[in-house]
This record gives sequence, structure tokens and C-alpha cells, in this order.
Amino acid sequence: MSDRIVGATPSPGRLLAAAEPQAGPASKALDLLSIIVAAIEQAPGLAVRGIDRDGIVRYWSTGAARLYGVAAELALGQPWATVAASLAEDVSGELAAVWESGKARSTRLWKLDADGAAPRCICSTVFPVMQCGRVRQVVCIDVDITASSQDGTAQGALLQMGDNFRQLYDKSADAIVLLRDEYIAEANPAAISLFQCEDRPRLLGRRLSDFSPLHQPDGALSSLRGTQLAAQAHADGNCRYDWRYQTCTGQLFWSEVLLTSVTLDHTYLFYAVIRDISSRKLAERALYLSAQVVEHAREAIVVMDPQQRVVSMNPAYSEISGYSPDDMLGKPLVLHGVEPEAPAFFDHVWDEVDANGYWQGDIVGPRKEGGRYPAWLSLTAIRDSQGQLSNYLAILSDISERKKNEEHTRHLAEHDFLTDLPNRVLLLDRLSLALAAARRKLSMLAILYLDLDHFKHINDSMGHHVGDLLLKEVARRLVRCVRGVDTVSRHGGDEFVVILAEVGGIDQVAHVASSLLHAVTQPYQLGEYELHVSTSIGVAIFPSDGDSIDTLVHNADIAMYHAKERGRNNFQFFNAEMNAHIVERASLEQGLRAALGRDELVLEFQPALDIASGKILGAEALLRWRHPQLGVLPPERFIAVAEECGLMVSIGNWVLRHACLRARAWHDAGQAWRVAVNLSPAQCLHNNLLLSVQDALAVSGLPAACLELEVTEALLMKGGARLAGVLAQLRALGARLAIDDFGTGYSRLATLRHYPVDKLKIDPSFLPAAADGAAGGSDTAVAATIIAMARELQLTVIAEGVETAQQLAYLQAQGCQQYQGRYASAQVEGSALATLLH
Repeated sequence: MSDRIVGATPSPGRLLAAAEPQAGPASKALDLLSIIVAAIEQAPGLAVRGIDRDGIVRYWSTGAARLYGVAAELALGQPWATVAASLAEDVSGELAAVWESGKARSTRLWKLDADGAAPRCICSTVFPVMQCGRVRQVVCIDVDITASSQDGTAQGALLQMGDNFRQLYDKSADAIVLLRDEYIAEANPAAISLFQCEDRPRLLGRRLSDFSPLHQPDGALSSLRGTQLAAQAHADGNCRYDWRYQTCTGQLFWSEVLLTSVTLDHTYLFYAVIRDISSRKLAERALYLSAQVVEHAREAIVVMDPQQRVVSMNPAYSEISGYSPDDMLGKPLVLHGVEPEAPAFFDHVWDEVDANGYWQGDIVGPRKEGGRYPAWLSLTAIRDSQGQLSNYLAILSDISERKKNEEHTRHLAEHDFLTDLPNRVLLLDRLSLALAAARRKLSMLAILYLDLDHFKHINDSMGHHVGDLLLKEVARRLVRCVRGVDTVSRHGGDEFVVILAEVGGIDQVAHVASSLLHAVTQPYQLGEYELHVSTSIGVAIFPSDGDSIDTLVHNADIAMYHAKERGRNNFQFFNAEMNAHIVERASLEQGLRAALGRDELVLEFQPALDIASGKILGAEALLRWRHPQLGVLPPERFIAVAEECGLMVSIGNWVLRHACLRARAWHDAGQAWRVAVNLSPAQCLHNNLLLSVQDALAVSGLPAACLELEVTEALLMKGGARLAGVLAQLRALGARLAIDDFGTGYSRLATLRHYPVDKLKIDPSFLPAAADGAAGGSDTAVAATIIAMARELQLTVIAEGVETAQQLAYLQAQGCQQYQGRYASAQVEGSALATLLH
């Protein structure tokens, strides 16, 4: 490059020197460039700055140093941001726009404040220097035009006005943008903040439609609606409208836009002032929704002034009461009969509202056409910001349907759904009232507890729908047998409880109980079924049998169970002996639950002998309970209790395991005896019976063939296909199966072909009772028939309960193979093998 460019500033005389005549074109161009640069350097009031793409100052004219007071050596090579920090002007946005667009910016005026000097008016322009189609540098030319005006006062006023506008522009809380050809040419800081842009370049050069969603809330296309509004602003000079914008981060907001059309250098521009009105829109929306809620609410809403005069009401009040706004507005609410029957009631309500600011409760309101309706009223005192009462708000709901539903719900809660009789809840309430009256009048009261006999059989055999029809008919019959002051209640299932209030004596109670028995036992024609049902009734009397609800009901229940034990279809009055029996049963149940954990259960083994040889073939495990207070109890004392309280499965599994362990001990001692274990009905119907047997065999190590499982004939008849499947699984496991008490169930021997049975046990009732063992009756004939037919089916027959030699001789004569009982035990007693059984 020529020294005239990079060297010292040439003298004025050199500025006009021509190039040598013999110089070439390049030299002449360089000379011309030197002259131009020298002219720029010497021009008064002209400052030139050059900045590259990296923001570094590459050119700083003498005028720039003179105008800004920054020497060239302090500016050249320095970042423009550093140099600009010492100036009052910030043209970073202008520079970025030129770098981005590659186009020069329009001339603009700005004020330069110099330390200790008057403000200067600067006219600036910014343009790019292009090379190969790319912007290489950006040049800023600033001209001091302060002295160009003949009228200094006018120039100062213009400068002051421009300064004032710039401050208004920069400091405005509203976004201000200048649109040229629909593109944003200028934007103040508030606009950058409103649209949440990172910096000014993100906003400049883009259209306002770029910051709008595709559609406005009313469905119109944002681009089309924006064009229409711009045309309106151009025609009218300005246009004000609400608009939905979208920030750079995608957040939608509402704004109020004032779009003004202006003309500059014969070019139409738009000046837009944008104000965020999202909060106002939310408030307007909330107000609109509130008005809509009041207008469409199903509850009546009435607003009153401090004198309790109606100033506003919604349509719901007219729908509920029939009173129109003309009937209500300007008149006290109480004049229209909203208050209940008591005249002083509303005085209390208003006092409550004035004291606490709120009241709510049930009232009865009138309808304009007559009649009354139940209502729920909420009254609220509304106060202004100074705490002064401004209005009253009443919200009224017609609760007629709710009252009906509550009554219906209460009826459902207090009555049995099937029979519509009072249920346990209502029974206890009425019994409490009846007891209170009996105590007060020193009269008698009776509780009758009824339970239908064998009702479960009806449900199981005919279906629950027949059982339901029967219960409804029984309920109707019971109600017809008592007085209106008495109560018949369904206590649950097939149980009914009757309260006889104010009875004259025991004879009257017995008469009613007899009437109930007679009514229940009459035949029932239920569709295709004709049923005959009986009931067991227990009676407890107040005050002799108890003075509390729980005691009376409990004692009546005990008496009812005693009636069942007496053969059913009768009634029993409660007495102390019954209670002692129930107490004993409860004690047995409680002790039985702990017996397993305390090792109180033991097994005794009754030998089974071969009739022909007299050898021990095995033994039956018999359960005993060593009760801590009552001593050793036979199973007859506690098995029924165990079955009723659900302990039979646990007890049965214990017996099974310990019997297998004992049999394994026999095997280890050299005696390969079988052990027989009785299975209870609960075990047979339990899903885990097979697993329990497998577990007992696995724990003991006993071969399955040495385990004999016994089921009663009665259970076999009731078990059906399910029991047959369980027995088949046990037989497949290798265990042997025997039918206990055979002959008592009157089953046919032919049905045994359907079960994998190995042995029949003849019930002791079929053995001869005569001392000589002669077959003297039909029972022994049954035994002979069983033995003969079992032989045909290749089943082993064993007789149990053999007590005499004569009975044994009879069995041997009939061909019976095995026997057990006292006589068998006596044959073993004293032998060496007896010790293994004890």
C-alpha cells in the first residue's frame, strides 16, 4: 500500500498533486485514493470509522479523533465495544443490521455530549464495504452539523426535541417499533423485552407477523388480518386494535396495538406502539366468566344493599320461587317470605351475618303460585376496602330432590333391601327407645330371635332366587302376627328379630311365639315349588333376662340355639343353664385355638387285626385333647366346636402329619403297619388336601401305600364329582382309601364303582348285640349283605366297635377280613407290640 495512506498525513499542497505523466493505471488509482483519504483526514467536522467483522476498529480518521476526543492510537486495533463504551452513542444495533443485510442504513441525527462543551448535533450514516459479494468492513461517517444552521436557536430546539424523543423512545414502557416495507427497522428496549428476544438483531429485519400465531383467537389468519389492519391504518392515519402475539420463546400474550402511518422521504412507514394487556384480558375473562356463572348458575343468587333491598338477582331465583325481577328489585328480601315460620328467625340470621359475616342453614321458602319448598340458604356480608358494609349476597338452593334422596337413602340404610323390614341399625334404635319406655313405665319387653331351619338346603338345592322369595313371604307373615307398636326386623341371612313392646306377661309372649311358629310353618307356594319350612325361636325378657340391648339380643340368640338343639320347630325361653352351655362352648373354642401351639393335642392308636390270623395289620389314629382344666377330652366334646369355628383343617393337618411320623417309627422298629387317618368334611373340601398329604408323607418318609385315609359314607354321598376327583388324586398318589360308618348313609354299593375305594368299615350299629353273637335282626342282615357284596367288588371289609368274642365269631362266619375295637385292643394289650402303639 502507498506510503501516502499508511504514513504521516500529507501537506495540503500534496492533496492536489497530480500523478506522474508516465505512471501506469494502478499508480494513478493509488494516487487518487491517496488524495481522497487525505481529503477525508483534513475535512473539518467529518469523522470516519471502519470496523471489521470481528468488531475491531481498522480505520479511525483524524476527524474522528478530533470529534470524539479519542486518539487514533487508542482506537485502532481495539474492539469497537471497548471504544464505544467511552462514547454517548451506541450503534451496535446499526452495525449488526448492516452486517446482516449488507445494506446501508438511513441517515440519522443524534446528540453528542462532550465534557465541558455544548452538545453537538451529529448526522450519521452507516454502509458496508463489499468484496466478492461479501461485507468485509462497515464504515461509519459522522458529520457535525451543529454549525450548519443560520439560526442556532432553532437548531438547538431541533436537537433538544430529537433528544427528548430519543429518551421517550428508549425509556418508554411500551414497545415501539418502526416498520419499513413491513419489516422492523427500529425497536426500542421495551420491544426487545416484550418479545423476550436475546438482543436487538433477533427483532430487526423481521415482520410483526413473524411474532404472531397462525390464527388469532377468533379464527382469522394472522397474516390476512394484519394486512387488513395496516391498510386501515394507512387510510385513516392510525388504527387501534387488540392482537395476540408470540414471544421468541413461544409464549403467547395479548397486546393493544396503536399502528400509525407516517411518511418519510416519500416513503410510507408504520410506527407501532405495542402494550402488553395480558393481565387486563385475564381480568376481563374472569369478569365475563363470573357474570356467566351467575347468569347460568342453578343456584339462586341475590345481591342486596346494606338495607337488605334486592339490587340484583339471577334467573335461577325466578325459576325456583316464581318471583320475577319486577317483584323483587328494590324490595327487602324478607318481605317475600324467605324466612321460616318463626318470625324472629330472620332477626337472628341477620344478627349472625352482621357479627360473623356469614350464615348458612336450612330454611323453608314460599313459591309465588303457592306452596313451600325446602332450601339451603347462604348469606354473606360483603365489605369494601375500608371495611364498610357494601352489600349482602344470598345464595339459595332448592333442596327438594336432595331431601327426597336423603329420605330414600335413610330408608335404604335402615331397612333390609330384600324384605324392606327394619335392619340391624333401625332395630337397635327402636330397641333403645323401647327399653327406655319400659324402664320409665316399669313394664316388660320381649325379644324373639328367629332362625329358619335348614334354610341353606333350600338355597343350595333350589337356588338363591327361591330362597329370596321365601324370605320375603316369611317377612310378610311375621308382620301380620304382631301389633303396630312391635317391630319385626331381618337380622341377616335367615334370621329375624321381633321386639314385643309393653307385654303384659310371659303368657302373652308365649302366645305370640306360638303364632309366629304356626305362621312360618304353613306351606309356601313359590312358583313351581311347594315348600314346608320350620323355625326355631329364642325368647329373652326384660328385665329378668337382661337390662341392656346387647345382653337381651345375646340371650335370645342363646335360647334360639337351644331350641335348635331340642329338635327345631319350637321356641325356648332363655335360662341360666343355656347360658352355662354357651359359655362352656365359647371356652372350648378359645382353648382349642391355643391347643395346637401348646401341644395339648395327642393321638391314641387303636389296632386293626386280621380275623383269620389275629395279626396286627395297622392302627387307626384317634385324636384326644389334654385340656389343662378338664383333663383328657374325647373328640365328641370338641370336634363340633372345631368345625364351627373353622379349625378343622389345621387340626386335621396336624393329625395327618403326626400319624405319618408315628407310622414311620413303627416301620423303623420292624413293623410295616398301615396307619388310618379320618378326614373331616372341611379337609376334603379344602383345595390343599393333596398338598397336605404329600407334605405329611415327605416329612415323615412314610410310603404312601402305608397311609389309609377314611371318609364317611355321608360325606361321600354329598361330595359329588369334586370329591371323586380329590379321592382319585389321593389314590394316584398311592394312598389307600376307606369308607367309614358304611351302611348309615343308605348308599348303594353299586355307586362305589365310581370311587377308588379299597376298604369298607362296617358301622358298629350293624353288629349283633346278643351275647351268643347270633344274627337276630335286620341290622346284622345288613352287615352280612355288606360283606357279601364287598367281596364281589373285591373290597376289604373291616368291622369297627367289636367288643366281644361272639361279635368276632359272627363276623368271621360272614367272611369279614379285619376288625378293631375294644376286643381287638384287649388281644394286643400286654404283648411286646403294644408298646409301639402307646
